[in-house]
Amino acid sequence: MRRSGAPVVPDPALARGIATADSLIEAAVGTLTPGAVFLVAKNGRVVHERAFGYAQLNDYEGRRLPNPPPMRTSTVFDLASVTKVMATTMALMILADRDQIDLDAPVSRYLPDFRGAHLDSVTVRHLLSHSAGLVQWQPLYYHATNSAQTYGVIRDMPLEWGVGDGRHYSDLGFMLLGYVVERVSGQTLDRFLDENLYRPLGLRSTTFNPKAHGFTEFAATEQGNVYERHMVYDSTFGYRYRGDPTAWNGWRQRVLVGEVDDGNSYYANGGVAGHAGLFSTAGDLRVLIDLLNNGGSYGGRQYIRREVVSGFLTRDKYQNFLGWQAPSYLPAGSFSHTGFTGTYVAGLPQYKLTIVLLTNRQNMAPDARGYFPDVGPLQQSVTRAIVRGAAGSP
Repeated sequence: MRRSGAPVVPDPALARGIATADSLIEAAVGTLTPGAVFLVAKNGRVVHERAFGYAQLNDYEGRRLPNPPPMRTSTVFDLASVTKVMATTMALMILADRDQIDLDAPVSRYLPDFRGAHLDSVTVRHLLSHSAGLVQWQPLYYHATNSAQTYGVIRDMPLEWGVGDGRHYSDLGFMLLGYVVERVSGQTLDRFLDENLYRPLGLRSTTFNPKAHGFTEFAATEQGNVYERHMVYDSTFGYRYRGDPTAWNGWRQRVLVGEVDDGNSYYANGGVAGHAGLFSTAGDLRVLIDLLNNGGSYGGRQYIRREVVSGFLTRDKYQNFLGWQAPSYLPAGSFSHTGFTGTYVAGLPQYKLTIVLLTNRQNMAPDARGYFPDVGPLQQSVTRAIVRGAAGSP
């Protein structure tokens, strides 16, 4: 596998776009996020990679650390929902490439007891397109402590909407997809990806449960699970929990460093789940986006057939891709995804561009209303700056 060495020098127009993006990120450090790692690649070559600010700024009490550790380009991030695309969707691409899974088959073909009123009509494609009608989020750890129990809770939960009636982004749907990958492959999700994608690509820092694999340099997230606790206890805040909020009290009381922030991944799935739990660096994520930008090929090897990649990156009736989002602010064919911890990845095949912007916004602590800083506008502004630069390039 070929890996880039030092970043190459971008052409002047793209360099101006990168300089603008850098300025936007610098202005956000200390206000929206303690730190960030920003990477841009063009034509499969890194043209810019830079770290900003700090990997952790605040302690459990929200106090500024006297000597905060600096952010580095090698810092490992909790990707949150970027797991959905960089792990689960990729795994399903591989299985589809090998004709081991039919996206239009009912989920019950792969999870035989996923049966019942309306469940019989849920297909793998419905899950990938967030149109299965599943509940979007619930604290499954109130009812389950491992993936087998968690699957049973999801299976027995009534649907919130009609199957195929609309796109309703659901963590539960991607948890199910993770279980589908495991049932079809006969391996755990993390092992399947490690053996069939990450290691063959030469990725060195992409894994679930990274502390168990010896990693030590992380971007810190929040002070325990204060956000999810707020979601459970305050029915007006996020997703209404219909049970007794006091029935479980296993909340972590420490700054989360190197352990997945998402409660359903950490408490209910052992850190390995289809919706959250993957950790990685900007450099590794670049390789995975480049793979898709290049139609499933990387370093001279075809990992996924071009037609499979194209099928996943074709807009559905909800104007999104399978697994991936199709942002309206980017050129046609561009695909992206965000993670709740402050992570963002985007591929722009039209310009052969890969953009990765990883932040640790949660370590800023929530505001008085309980919300973390919104880095969405920053992600969009940075990406637009790069697109303007690429559009002005020869």
